[in-house]
Amino acid sequence: MLEKSKTMIGFIGTGVMGKSMAKNLLKAGFPVSVFTRTKEKANDLLEDGAIWRDSISELAKEAKVIITIVGYPSDVEEIYLGQEGIINSANKGTYMIDMTTSTPTLAKTIFQKAKEKGLFSIDAPVSGGDIGAKEARLTIMVGGEEEAYNECLPILECMGKNIVLQGEAGAGQHTKMCNQIAIATNMIGVCESVSYALKAGLNPEDVLKSISAGAAGSWSLSNLAPRMISDNFEPGFYVKHFIKDMKIALDESEKIGLELPGLELAHSLYKRLAEQGEANSGTQALFKQYNN
Repeated sequence: MLEKSKTMIGFIGTGVMGKSMAKNLLKAGFPVSVFTRTKEKANDLLEDGAIWRDSISELAKEAKVIITIVGYPSDVEEIYLGQEGIINSANKGTYMIDMTTSTPTLAKTIFQKAKEKGLFSIDAPVSGGDIGAKEARLTIMVGGEEEAYNECLPILECMGKNIVLQGEAGAGQHTKMCNQIAIATNMIGVCESVSYALKAGLNPEDVLKSISAGAAGSWSLSNLAPRMISDNFEPGFYVKHFIKDMKIALDESEKIGLELPGLELAHSLYKRLAEQGEANSGTQALFKQYNN
């Protein structure tokens, strides 16, 4: 069992969600070292007691557990499989937890390469946005071996509440695709529902009081529709990253022979939104497609 005070956690990726996740690990009493491409992004964590490391290699050599949550599969590949990456730098017996939404294929490759080096790897993408990250209420979907999962569970519990081992390596990423597919078409429905309320002359806040508690209720309706109504399009989750996720899901669905017309529609709408300059907005900015 990993002892909290003696388990150095290396954390790579301090974006909208990663920063809050690392803060929660510090609050729980774990020593945390961090690396990110822009040191200034880690200033809050350093003030809270995190230790700065100048490279991935330096961080990996001292950490017992390494957590990554970055932007794209290409970033994950570079961080783990590069010449100075985690797998070539970490000590035998290190646990690696990739919480980026990435591809199941890459998760399996990292797992196999790690095993060859005597390292443990799990893929553990998350859902819950900036709010879930801040409040340590994330849903965490895990793929990998049960022994590694059980060892890392106390660490995952510092960041999330709904934590499920879904199967072997890659299963966490496949589950996250299921999550993103469900959200994609739901976001269209939420945007259209709020737009309809406004066009019909209703008070959209009162409408939400009624429909969010009924059969139409969803996380997006409860958490993102109020942001739409108040013209708050700050990112809890970036449009550009959602487009990336949908593309992964479409590619994976093609591999297994499954057509997803709803997802294809959502993907096309979000791509148009990004082309209009909203790539760095929150996913609720899809509302602008209906109300410009």
